[in-house]
Amino acid sequence: ITCPGVLLKDKQELYLSVFVLGQYKRTECVPAVFPLFFQERLVFEKTFADIVDPGDLVKLLEVDTAVLELIQLIPPAGKVLATYEENTRDFLFPDPKLTHGHRGLEREILMKRSPSFTGIAPKLRFSTISLISDSPLSSGRSHIQ
Repeated sequence: ITCPGVLLKDKQELYLSVFVLGQYKRTECVPAVFPLFFQERLVFEKTFADIVDPGDLVKLLEVDTAVLELIQLIPPAGKVLATYEENTRDFLFPDPKLTHGHRGLEREILMKRSPSFTGIAPKLRFSTISLISDSPLSSGRSHIQ
């Protein structure tokens, strides 16, 4: 996460909170100095037992929301510095852009800074890899995982 020219007045560590497919995960904490480096892989797995048509999965992902939050460990419960929200379909499967890079590789997004965060909006650089597979059910039907 980059945020040129921004110095945080509070020195408590930060982490990135990620909510995707109904699951919450967070990174390890890093020092409160930009740029922030989270060299981690967060894995989210979800089985959709009632989905047999990929089109139905697309619709389900379009109404689900992926949420990322940059949080600083300021007592008592932490302070949200910036957020990013997008429907899960577009988050996992972004439209191809007319810029350099390849689909599924490194991406950049601007987070929305909270009112208490001074400076420019943080820019998050990350990549996603998605795998969809059919799995047989005991009843003989298949479902998408």
